[in-house]
Formats: sequence, structure tokens, C-alpha cells
Amino acid sequence: MDAIVVEVRRSGIVEARHRVHAVAVRDGAVVAEAGDGQLTCFMRSASKPIQALPLARARVDLDQRDLAIASASHRATDDQLAAVRALLARAPAAEDDLELGIQDGRPAERIYNNCSGKHAGMLALCRAHGWDSHGYRLAGHPVQEACRDAHAEAAGADPAELETSVDGCGVVTFAMPLERMAFAYSRFETLPAGPRVADAMRAHPDLVGGPDGADLDLMRAAPGWFAKGGAEGLFCAGGPGGIGIVLKSEDGANRPLGPALAAFLAPFGVELPALARPPVRNTLGEPVGEVAVATS
Repeated sequence: MDAIVVEVRRSGIVEARHRVHAVAVRDGAVVAEAGDGQLTCFMRSASKPIQALPLARARVDLDQRDLAIASASHRATDDQLAAVRALLARAPAAEDDLELGIQDGRPAERIYNNCSGKHAGMLALCRAHGWDSHGYRLAGHPVQEACRDAHAEAAGADPAELETSVDGCGVVTFAMPLERMAFAYSRFETLPAGPRVADAMRAHPDLVGGPDGADLDLMRAAPGWFAKGGAEGLFCAGGPGGIGIVLKSEDGANRPLGPALAAFLAPFGVELPALARPPVRNTLGEPVGEVAVATS
């Protein structure tokens, strides 16, 4: 099957087209595919639930809000920032211990960075094992080695063969084919502490993302699913019956993900009408077009 084509239409005229690759895996086998399931990219923030596994295994004292915000790309809402501060307090660590930068368009404090929950979790992992937290974000530190091993475990890969780079927040990010990502998400809840992290995300989807994300929409609309988006148009999710899915927009845009997700999951009985045709609005809030899967 060809990649899913999503169009941006204004008054019926097509203004842009996006190609979205998608793959679904269950029981180790590909059960649906659109486009190139072997396309390789970095997982970026879609790694966060996997990066939270070493934390969940090491810290039985953490609650669901702690694990949800550790898996989050938050929007710096009051509730999300309170969750980051609570996790830092439980670590224990201070905001000055966060080794990440200031994010454009947000207040000039590290905690406002959308990855501060993940970094707070990494500090909590350091405290659990008595590791020096200085440089916890760098390759070779025990935190990043634990995250590498968790990715290899989830994906059924050799840790030494995982391709790596540096993510936007400064930690290690891992590359693999889309099919391997879908496989990792399909078996996530069979891994030690996997159900604990997934349950936390399902219980607090509002901590994991924001109203502009397909991950939050899927978790609210479809019982049993947990999901996490990543930079450059990546989307990963795991659902009932041990299914894992991944979508990747070829041009790195996020706006085609909702319609593509709705179309890709429909054959599995998952109805996402709110995502299927999101409106294009002008600055007055008036609908002037739509984003939808191409009909031909």
C-alpha cells in the first residue's frame, strides 16, 4: 500500500500535501503497512515511555503522575509544571540540576522546557542508584546506558548496534526502522514495569501532552491505548491485544498525523472522528478549510 496522502484544503482548493508512512505490528508480525515500514529515523520524544522504564523499575515510590510527566512532552501548563516540581522533590533534586536549555517561546527557566519531566526522571534514577548526576544526559553515563539497554530490550536489538545522535534536549536519541519502533510499542506492556508506565500515561494523558497532539487525542478517545509523539512528525502508540503502531510524516510535519492516524486505525475498529478532518482556521477562529486524507 502506498503512503497515506494528507491534503490541506482551503475552500476546496488543495494548498499542500503530506505523505505519511505507517506500520502496525502484532505478535512480531506486520499486520498493516502504508508506505515504507523500513524507513529509519530517530525516535526523539517518542522514546520517552521507554526511557521511563529504568526509572519505573528503580523507584517503586513514584506515583502515576510522576511516571506520566517523566514520559511527557509537556506544554508548561500549571498542572504539568507542578508535576515536574513534585518529581524533582521526590528525586530529590533541584531545578538547577536539570541539564537542558531554555526553550524558544517559553519563560527563561529550565523547568519550562517540554522535556523537563524526562530530565527530572533521569535525576530520580541517579538518586536511586547513587550515581553522580553530573553529565547524566551524555552518552556513556549510566542513565543513558540504561536507556540504551531499554530500547534494545523493547526492540529486540543488540545495544551495540543501535544508531544514536543527540536529541533536542541534549540526551541520547536512538534510530531504528519504523517496523522496529512498532514492534517495541507492541510488546511494551510485556516488559518489566511496562504496564506501570503505560497505565500512568493512560491515567494522565493531560500530563503527557497537549490539546494540539494526536497522542493526547488518541488516549482520550480510545480505551486501552497509550501514545507518544516525537519531533519531525513521528507518532508511536500501543493498544489492546498487543498491537503497536508508528506513523511518520515524510516532511516532518505534525499536522497530517491526526487524519492519517484516524484513517490507519479505522480498519482496527478505532474511530477517531475528531482527528479525521481537523479544520483550518483563520486568526478570527473561523473555519476556512480542513486537513484530511486525500480521496484520490
